[in-house]
Amino acid sequence: MLDRLMTTEDLVKYLNLDLRTIYGFIKNKKIPAIKIGREWRFRKKDIDAWLDDHRVVALKPQIQKRKILVVDDEEDVRNLISRALSRAGYEIEVAADGEGALEMLQRNYYHVLFTDLKMPGITGIELVEEARKLHPDIQAIVLTGFPSMETAIDAVNLQCAAYLQKPLTDINEVVTAVNNAIRVSSRL
Repeated sequence: MLDRLMTTEDLVKYLNLDLRTIYGFIKNKKIPAIKIGREWRFRKKDIDAWLDDHRVVALKPQIQKRKILVVDDEEDVRNLISRALSRAGYEIEVAADGEGALEMLQRNYYHVLFTDLKMPGITGIELVEEARKLHPDIQAIVLTGFPSMETAIDAVNLQCAAYLQKPLTDINEVVTAVNNAIRVSSRL
């Protein structure tokens, strides 16, 4: 029996990713896709195999799981990042905005703060500054869909471990950035 091919819209729902991210994967040949005419189609079994092949390798077992706070006002991005980091062996908590993240930071310790830059209310840069007042050794990674020289300089001045851009075309970049941030914090 022939497998039914998924449309791009089906794949967006199946992977719970936004359309820009899916097209980024297609453009960079990171996902198994079939072009039929002007449309892209996907075999579910190929997508499932691709997911299994691209599962992030977990870190070596640690005495204590490293806690990561993921902050992004886009639920799809939050879910994508938290799933990838969770598969890598990290303990993940999420917040939809800077205010919620600050409340969590006041109650808990996190090894890494992974934040979007442009959010309603408190920006990612402001959140990193406030987080460092509470936890001077917290590592920060910033993510933005609107990269600029100004925000890149702000991130460098705050000694952020990474400055990543949306759309995320390779989720392993996220895990690599967090792994590097954890290594840096271990040396401090």
